[in-house]
Amino acid sequence: MKFIKLAACITSASLLMACGGSSSDNDGITTPAINMEKAQLVLNTNAEIAYAAYTDSVETAKLLQKALENFKDDSSADNLTAAKKAWLVSREPYGQTEVYRFRNSPVDSLDVEGDLNAWPLGEALIDYVNTGNDGDDFDNDQIGVTEHGFGDDITTVIDVTNASTKAANTNTIIGNTDIVIDGTLLAKGLAAKDEHDVISGYHAIEFLLWGQDLNTTDQSTTNGNDRRLAVNATSAGGQRPIEDFNTDAANPESLSARRHQYLAVVVDKLIVDLKKVQAEWATGSTTNYRATFTTLTNAADATQKLTEILTGMGTLSEGELAGERMQIAFSSNSQEDEHSCFSDNTHRDIWLNAEGVSNSFYGSYAGYDSTLNGEDDVTTNAVDGYGIDEYLTEVGLAGVAVETATALTLTEVNYNLIDASARNGVPFDVLIMSPTEESPVAKTIKSLNAQSRLIQDAANQLGLGVVVEEDASDCDTQDPTTEC
Repeated sequence: MKFIKLAACITSASLLMACGGSSSDNDGITTPAINMEKAQLVLNTNAEIAYAAYTDSVETAKLLQKALENFKDDSSADNLTAAKKAWLVSREPYGQTEVYRFRNSPVDSLDVEGDLNAWPLGEALIDYVNTGNDGDDFDNDQIGVTEHGFGDDITTVIDVTNASTKAANTNTIIGNTDIVIDGTLLAKGLAAKDEHDVISGYHAIEFLLWGQDLNTTDQSTTNGNDRRLAVNATSAGGQRPIEDFNTDAANPESLSARRHQYLAVVVDKLIVDLKKVQAEWATGSTTNYRATFTTLTNAADATQKLTEILTGMGTLSEGELAGERMQIAFSSNSQEDEHSCFSDNTHRDIWLNAEGVSNSFYGSYAGYDSTLNGEDDVTTNAVDGYGIDEYLTEVGLAGVAVETATALTLTEVNYNLIDASARNGVPFDVLIMSPTEESPVAKTIKSLNAQSRLIQDAANQLGLGVVVEEDASDCDTQDPTTEC
């Protein structure tokens, strides 16, 4: 659909003139007048895509919950594999929602994003981790702290200066049986205090299902200088043994039972938080976010809301995805800064985040991939509406629409290379071992930078102002090999 729309946009570029009047108060750029009717269509579609993607996120999280329940009832290797697949599928719609961040929409204003998708995870707080000869845990140097408390009314303190090994797992939430694993624990957790100490959300489930992604024959601590030791070349992601879940699991005080309990509590919260966001995008309410967002009273109102959409698109493209989620790990050769480092699913994070930007631009949502073959097959909530591309064309900026569409297409070509590499046994954490300009990771970072600049140009042409801040990231995403 993206390529079809691009072709249609190119055709219409030579046919359409600007609609309505124009102004030239935007640094000398002549900007078309806001087309209220067409702006309304953009907002309606943008809201419909948000509701569809969050609805699919809720439904796939429920399927994950069911898979985890089945795994608890029968802690077999097959059910562990099924739970892992359910987690991977749950990421498919959610990854496409990230474009709704950075604009004070519900996922940010309700203050739940940190509990849903924050990373890096504080895995040494949750369960045992690999340790080196010096006794330091895998990420203690990055966390930079030595003890962690759990809220005002929870006095238990975890000391991670000597992180627990599997043989002596007492200094973790799982290993310390004095810590009650329930919703209060997560609510009083650490994400709000230190982003490196996340203990809830998708990545907490990921860590418990996969474990750390370390070489199966050499379990020494790894860092940016010895990444080859961290690559599990035999299969994707970590290799947590099934014994972690089925040893004395009937005993509620056993570590296996506590792992199952932790998974249950985290997925419960995940669903609750997703439902909160979903409800704000639902139709039928006169007071929720969607009702406010899709109500236009004047041109200034339309300008503000179009700005919000482009801010999400531009900021995710350059500051968050190209910079925080890709270049930091790529330029420093750091697995610990890889988004989905336990499951080796970072290639899909990249694909889905970038696809979310395209969804907003083209006004379409194809659904999600339930088979994990790269094709969206669950289309129940698919949306084919009116996008930014059509709005630009309608107001006489078809050339800008074509340029932006071309940039999005190049990004798609590049992230497809990352995805194909992972499917062929060379995941993101292997690609970052050789941070060269020719890497598909570098190419994707640069094309994301380019598309963010065109998104900003579109905003300039529309008279919307700044939608991609100069300091959106500490990374120079025009030069991907430069450390951030």
